[in-house]
Formats: sequence, structure tokens, C-alpha cells
Amino acid sequence: MELKRSVKTGEKLRGAEKLARIPVKVIQTTQIPKKPEWIRSKLAKPEEVEYIKALLRQQKLHTVCEEAACPNLPQCFAGGTATFMIMGDICTRRCPFCDVAHGRPNQLDPNEPQHLADTVKNLNLKYVVITSVDRDDLKDGGAQHFADCIQAIRKTSPETLIEILVPDFRSRMDIALEILSETPPDVFNHNIETVPRLYHAMRPGSDYQHSLDLLKKFKQKRPDVATKCGLMVGLGEVEAEVIVLLNDLSDYQVDYVTIGQYLQPSKSHAAIHRFVPLEEFDSYQKHGQLLGFKNIWSAPMVRSSYFADRQYKGETVPKPFSRQDVELSLE
Repeated sequence: MELKRSVKTGEKLRGAEKLARIPVKVIQTTQIPKKPEWIRSKLAKPEEVEYIKALLRQQKLHTVCEEAACPNLPQCFAGGTATFMIMGDICTRRCPFCDVAHGRPNQLDPNEPQHLADTVKNLNLKYVVITSVDRDDLKDGGAQHFADCIQAIRKTSPETLIEILVPDFRSRMDIALEILSETPPDVFNHNIETVPRLYHAMRPGSDYQHSLDLLKKFKQKRPDVATKCGLMVGLGEVEAEVIVLLNDLSDYQVDYVTIGQYLQPSKSHAAIHRFVPLEEFDSYQKHGQLLGFKNIWSAPMVRSSYFADRQYKGETVPKPFSRQDVELSLE
């Protein structure tokens, strides 16, 4: 019998060690499948990327771009944008699609809201996305810390638009929504990630209906604030299930939707079931437009916070990058 070792506070578990105790075991793949031609990341000037990283380290900040190994990191960092991840870089959940480390998180940094506000001001950001790890160890799931960050940014950069990408606040929804409705962002985002049938395997500890209720209840409390939701495809869902999911999001009054291709972070993570063809992404886009979302972005490289400001403004989804479109801007 496998013995469970104790995990120290602040210790990061990744890969196979992180996923060892999830309910549906992940079978390690021998190799990660080669990406098709339509999935390409644009390269960027390395000095611009390093500048952003250095500023983040100076302020003791984390980004989901780095921690979740987002393929769009070079492009976004080179453009001076980042999705800030508050409350540390250790998550209390063990989702097999996610590259963020699991473990016992450290205590909250009371100076983080001000550090974040200073960075937003230094980068002159007009639109900022703030997300977090799951913090099931906190009585409010971290809602007050989100509120503190919003207040700090409002004080130093009052013109900056703020989008928060929140966890599900499991068993803490009511208190969390009360806090956040009193200190609201401009966009309230929560990712549903996948279809109900795959929840037990892909989102252990989460519940599909709970996530829908979180979005709807916030909208009921603050009808003046836009709600947003993101999901991945390529995890084993079928097209009809995604259509039903989009119908649910419409019924629950979600305003903005993002759909992107799941990319396997390592051989230890959940395997890619398939690379979804561009035509299928287009069909989701068209169905979402018929449902009346304020904006829906559906394309392989789309992520929940990818060019979030442009989606909020009503711009159309950027076209997928082909091999010929890759920018080699290293000169």
C-alpha cells in the first residue's frame, strides 16, 4: 500500500505527484502529440518578456501566464500585459489539466494588493485581469483579498478596468458573493472549463451546477457588472455537449464566453483527446452569436484572459496563427 507523505506548507507538488490522489487516475502518456498547423504561438522580443518578469519578481507577484504555462505568454508579455495570480502560487485543488502547483499554501501576503496596484500603475495598464489559485483553506475562499486588490487598484489607477477570474468558492459562495458585490470589478469571470460529464475526472472537488449558480447569483446581485465564462475543448467532449453548455451559459445570463483548445502541459497531465478542427470552433462561435452573448471568442489559442480588453470592447476573435503568420521578431 502506498504511504501518504506529509506535505510541508509552501511545498509545491507538480506532475505525477500532484495528481496521485485524484479520483480518476491519469494514465501517463508516452509522448505529447504534435500540434497541427493552426496552433502556433507568436514569438516576441525576449528583452520585453524579461522586463515584465523582472518587474513581477520585484513586486513579489505571480502570473497565471507563467504558473499555468500559457502558450500565449511571449505575445502577451511583449505587449505589456499579464494576468496576475494572487494569493500565492500553490493551489488546494488537483485538476489534471492544470499546470499550477498543488500543496499547502502559505499565508496571504497583506502587502500584495498594494504591490499589485503599484505594478498596474507602473505598466500603465488600462485593463487588468486578476485571477487566483483555489484557497479552500480560507473561510471566504479569498474573496476579501480579491476585494482588497480591487480597492487598491481603484485608488491608484481609477481609470483602469478590472476583470477578476475567480475560483468557485466551494461551500463559501454566499459570503464570497456578498463581499465581491460590495466591491465589484468591471467583469466577473469564472471558468466552467468543461462539460458536466467530464467534471469528475477533470475538475475534482468542483461541481458544474455550482459554477453556473455562482455566475447567476453574482449577476442577480450586480446586474450592472458583466459576467464571463471560459471553457476548453479537446478533453473528450462531443460537439453536442458543448452546444448544451453554451445554452446553459445563455440561460444563466453570462455576457462573455471564451472557448480554446486544451493543450497538455506534460506527459503526467490529462491527455489531449483530439485537436478540434477550425470548422468546429467556427460553429461554436456562430451558435454563441445566435444565443446573443455580448461577445464570444472561439478559436484554438483563445484563453480566458487572452486579449480580454479587446473582447470586452466588442472586437472579433483574432484569427488562429498559421505557420506563415508566426512573427519571428527577434532582430
